Amino acid sequence: MANTSMKPVASLLLLLNFCMYVVLLGIGGWAMNRAIDHGFIIGPGLELPAHFSPIYFPMGNAATGFFVMFALIAGVVGSASCISGFLHLRTWSRESSPATAAVATIAWTLTLLAMGFACKEISLQYRNARLVAMEAFSIILSVTQLLYVATLYGPSA
Repeated sequence: MANTSMKPVASLLLLLNFCMYVVLLGIGGWAMNRAIDHGFIIGPGLELPAHFSPIYFPMGNAATGFFVMFALIAGVVGSASCISGFLHLRTWSRESSPATAAVATIAWTLTLLAMGFACKEISLQYRNARLVAMEAFSIILSVTQLLYVATLYGPSA
């Protein structure tokens, strides 16, 4: 049987991460919807602007498009990781641990990638309050997801 001393810590981190990933997805969905609705509109017979980017976002700066896209990917994988974690909490056995730990590690690496783009967006400065909140969530999630992964890979009896 697996060590049950880390189960309460893992369940608390799992609940926290799931809520934060849902918020990250909500803000990211808003940003993606706004970019689609207010992006470049090219009519018939018109040419693309000289510095056209398919990842254009009408708010934020040059890193915003990359940050939002990777944050959405990290949010989806992180939410799926939390669902896998909830199923693992029910049994808390050695058989379900490797798959849960692997998915959690993948979610953590994608969250780190989104956090890197968040740091780049912060360094470029101009952005709105929702993007600042999204950056904060991705940075905090990179730490809490690492702690969750550490509880899964922790010592077992």
